[in-house]
Amino acid sequence: MEINYQHHCFVCGEKNQAGLKLKFSHAEDKVWTTYIPSAAYEGYPGILHGGITSTLLDEVMSQCLHVQGLAGLTARLEVRFKQSIPIGKPVIFEARMIKRKGTLVDLEAKALLEDGQLAATALGRFMLIEMGVIE
Repeated sequence: MEINYQHHCFVCGEKNQAGLKLKFSHAEDKVWTTYIPSAAYEGYPGILHGGITSTLLDEVMSQCLHVQGLAGLTARLEVRFKQSIPIGKPVIFEARMIKRKGTLVDLEAKALLEDGQLAATALGRFMLIEMGVIE
């Protein structure tokens, strides 16, 4: 499978007007981003919607592949919520690869509140694909 990426990703795509337009950093084996949730993505009052949290955990794992020159589709995603993420406060989402076997890659991610407390974790399995032209 080949994908021609045109920068419309909801999380990182700069051409997606409704997207989050997050930028990611990396060093050694870790990728991360900082996100300040807005009320537009609220679930319960004052709390980031769990679906957005899951999306961000998935994306930071995908970005972990990207910085290694790989592209993959999410084959499995398991998210565990430890505590709520407040609207308006910075959250760090980070990921690292834990295993690669053939075209399958296992990664782990976490969401950390500004005081360092763990808010959510994720384990993901990605199926590697060939990436087309990146425009």
